[in-house]
Amino acid sequence: MDNATTSLTAETKSMRLDIAGLQSRVKKLEQQVSMVETHITSSLNRDQELLYLQSKLIDLEDGSRSDNVSFFRFPENIEGADIHSCLRETLPKLTGPNFDPPLEFQRVHRLGPKRWDEANRPWPIIACFLRQVQTVNTRAVVRAHGPFRMDGQEIRLIADFSKETCECRKAFLVLRSRLRQLEVKYGLFEPARMWITKNGVSKDFYDPEDLQVFLEGLQIQSMYTATVAQPQDLSGATQGAPPPNSSPGETERPTVDFHPGGET
Repeated sequence: MDNATTSLTAETKSMRLDIAGLQSRVKKLEQQVSMVETHITSSLNRDQELLYLQSKLIDLEDGSRSDNVSFFRFPENIEGADIHSCLRETLPKLTGPNFDPPLEFQRVHRLGPKRWDEANRPWPIIACFLRQVQTVNTRAVVRAHGPFRMDGQEIRLIADFSKETCECRKAFLVLRSRLRQLEVKYGLFEPARMWITKNGVSKDFYDPEDLQVFLEGLQIQSMYTATVAQPQDLSGATQGAPPPNSSPGETERPTVDFHPGGET
């Protein structure tokens, strides 16, 4: 009896030691899990801070480019040795209005080396206006009167944005066909904000992916509404004519480089 009691006491003591060891390990694991969670939270916060800083840098770059205008298809070698004087004298003749004070530029240059072969497409000219009001007025005149021509070439004026903003605008423009299909009016504002309206409800999007998700939900809703609205017979065949494929009109709102139907 004494031996059994001694053996049981020893086993109990051993089990207590094992339980104490397991409790110590569990406590260490909980501490490690807590440290990992802290690191994950810190990493997420840093990622959010980096995204915020990246967006601020893009805004700063777009702001620094706001006075820049790119002239595409401007004839090569027409500027001679002084491209500033050439653009200052030529632009008012093409756009029509008399600028007061006269046009002034901080910098004007071609986006590439000089080409002497006129058969190739000319390099674009990028000009940084000294006064922002002249930048706005020049682009407004081009929007109002359409593209102008020089030596038989159609000269196009394009606003200057950062690479990230240009990619965002292109992604928005890709979705135009779906917007028309869903009878959604839209307008692209600078630098990269898509405004849409449907059934009197307006919404702004700054991320093309968010707009795409919204359009997918809108398309599902439209398909469901069309299915419920059409009566069905016992065989399951849909009765009535399909909904008409109308081409909705696009809204015309005050924007700089985008109008219904394309960019200026």
